[in-house]
Formats: sequence, structure tokens, C-alpha cells
Amino acid sequence: MLKFAMIAAAAISFAVPASAFEIAFTWDGLKSCTSGSPNTVANPRFVLTDVPEGTKFIRFKLVDTNVRDFDHGGGVVAYSGQDVIEPGAFKYKSPCPPNGAHKYEWTATAQSKKSGGKLGTAKASRTYPE
Repeated sequence: MLKFAMIAAAAISFAVPASAFEIAFTWDGLKSCTSGSPNTVANPRFVLTDVPEGTKFIRFKLVDTNVRDFDHGGGVVAYSGQDVIEPGAFKYKSPCPPNGAHKYEWTATAQSKKSGGKLGTAKASRTYPE
């Protein structure tokens, strides 16, 4: 009976999902741009939650979900346990839709080394202009 209880307890512990890696951001402080010609700007402030264990770097990339073939860029930031990535960690091409609001999505990839070792991915999106 004790052996069965131990096996059942182990099965339950595996059934509980791990916390998910998440990011959040706002466009606060971003200079208005609706000309279709993006500015090169400092990254937004990112709030990180449940970054995977073993993460040494986080790679950020911005995509305009309305115009996926335009490269807004992003950057790689060294990670040492912080919950926030402050503006100025890297530069990218700002959102700047010429015809109304577009939806933009940041992807953050947790990595064990600078050029690989993917440990997890988080995404967050917002409309610009809001």
C-alpha cells in the first residue's frame, strides 16, 4: 500500500504544470510615429515572470503582425535573475504603422548561451498606436 501511495504522489507531482515564462511591456515614453518610417529607439521596459532556470541570456524580437516581412529587430540581454529589463538594454526599430493601428508582438527567448540553448519562449502583444 505504501508503494502505491508513493507512485500516486509522484504521478500527481508530474501532473501539475510548471509556471509559464511570461513578459509584459507598454509603449510608455515611445515617441509617436505613424509615417511608416520607424525610428531607432531604446527597448521598452520588460517585466519578466518565471524565467526558466539556467537562463543566461534573453533574446528579444519585435514583429508587426500586420506586416510580418518588416524587420523591427531586437536584441540580446545578459540575464542574472532580474525581474525587469530596463529601457536602453538594446535598440530596435519602433512601431510606426502608416495606415491606422497595427498589432505588434515581442518574443523573448530564454537561452543558456548567447547563440542558442533555447530554454523557453514568452510572447506579449499590444496595438500601436493605442
